[in-house]
Order: sequence, then C-alpha cells, then structure tokens
Amino acid sequence: MEDLRHVMAITPLTSEGSVIYLLSDFHLGSPNVKASHDREQILLRFFEETADRASAYYLLGDVFDFWFELKHAIPKHFVRLQGCLARLSDRGIPVHYFTGNHDLWTFGYLESELGVILHRDTLEVEWEGRHLLLAHGDGKGPGDHGYKRLRRIFNSSWCQRMFAWLHPDLSFGLAQHFSRGSRLAQISNATANPEGITPFDPNQEWLYQYCLRQQTRRQLCGLPRFDYLVFGHRHLPVHCPLPQGGIYVNLGDWITHFTYGRFENGQLELLSYPQNEPTGHGRRFQQTPIDHPS
Repeated sequence: MEDLRHVMAITPLTSEGSVIYLLSDFHLGSPNVKASHDREQILLRFFEETADRASAYYLLGDVFDFWFELKHAIPKHFVRLQGCLARLSDRGIPVHYFTGNHDLWTFGYLESELGVILHRDTLEVEWEGRHLLLAHGDGKGPGDHGYKRLRRIFNSSWCQRMFAWLHPDLSFGLAQHFSRGSRLAQISNATANPEGITPFDPNQEWLYQYCLRQQTRRQLCGLPRFDYLVFGHRHLPVHCPLPQGGIYVNLGDWITHFTYGRFENGQLELLSYPQNEPTGHGRRFQQTPIDHPS
C-alpha cells in the first residue's frame, strides 16, 4: 500500500542569490576506497564552491555504500566528507540527510557529531510557493516486492541487534562485500548503452509510476499537485514532466553522472558538475526525449 502521509516541512523563502542544492547516491566505499577517495575530493570541491550561496543542502540517500553504527565504532574512511558536512552545519547551513537502502543503519551519530537533520522517509516541503516531495526512493511504487520484504528485515530492531553482536571486522567486511557487488552490477547495467545515454522507460520505471499515483492522490484529496517530485536511488538522471502536471526528478549519482539539483528562483534544474572545471554551477542536464505511457 502506498504511503499516504508525509512529514511536512516549510522552508523559509530563500534570500536573494541563495540556492538549495540536492544530491544523492555518492556510494563512498564502492567500488573501492581509492576510487571513492577520488570522488570524495570532487564532492569536497563542490561543497566548497557552492557553500557561500547555499541556503540548505539535501542529501537524498546512499551517501555511503555501507554504514552501520556500533556503540563505540563506525566504518572508517571518508572522514573528510564528514568534516565538511559538520563545518556546513556549524556555519548555520542546514544539511538534510536522508537514509538510503545502503546507509539506513544510523542511530544518532550523524545528528550528534555532524549536525545533520536526519530523515528516514518521505518529506514534503514548500519552497517559494512550490510544493516538493523528497525521498531516497527505494521501495516506492509498484513492483520490487522482494526488496520491500528485505527492507522490512533490515529495519527490524532484532536484525540490527544480531548484526551488532558480530565482530566489526566480520560484519562490516561481509556487508561491504555484498553492498559493493550489488552496486557494481547496477552500475554495469546503467552504463551498458554504448552511446552513453542512460535509458529511461516510464512504463518500467517504478518511481515514475509512484509519481503518477501521488499526483492523483493529491488531486482526489483536494490538494495542489506537487511541482517537483525528487528522488535518488535509481542512478538515472531524469528531469521529466508528468502528464498530470509537475516534474519527476531523479538526481542521478556521483559515480558516473555527477549530477545534482539546484533550486533557485522557484525552479529546480538538474545540472551536471564538470569534474575538471572549477565552477559552482555546472552544465544543464540534457534529458533524453520521453514518450509518456498512454
């Protein structure tokens, strides 16, 4: 059953010249530490270049390819990004952190040490009169019933306690092995097109179907449609108008696409961050033409 209730948050109007940035799916740790450290440096440069104009950052899940907090231990590596997020919070720039399917096992460390604002499910926000729906995106829409059952297991306190009883060298190692294997398979499928164009088929896209249902639900409830429905998870950069109105946005990833959302002056654009050109804005993402399902 689709979730019919969302947490509602109204963000103050952005001041003139300020921007809200949305990013997802860094998967630091995949495919290995060396490659992840290289991507981490690109992310640090992005945050450094955009912080002066940022009124908030929204990280829509899977920042780490694996994350689990024990009472006295967390996974090592990527402390530079953690320090960066802490500095942004210390400067008074809100950093909203959505748990994804790879980093859902967080139990207070990120909030207490980094100062992020944690979200575990869908968030509805209103910015400058625009209504947005934000979520990581895993388990949304029809289909994928196997994963939805697995997600309930991962979210069970019993499963979490059992995992915590294992020695970290064993539990963290196993989890990282399976997590990286799953991520590499998805990356391989996503980049299989020899022309470098990420395929997007609305008929097969569960999050697209989820967006259609959400817009219909809003209409039946007498509520304004969402102007933007924004997700991560799929590693597919998408900026696709919906037939009922509003736009489905998927933020892509910071593994192969390096794409992000920028909300400014009431509009949400999907941009590509140029890795070798120091600029805080980037290039506008070019959406592959979409044939809407009938």
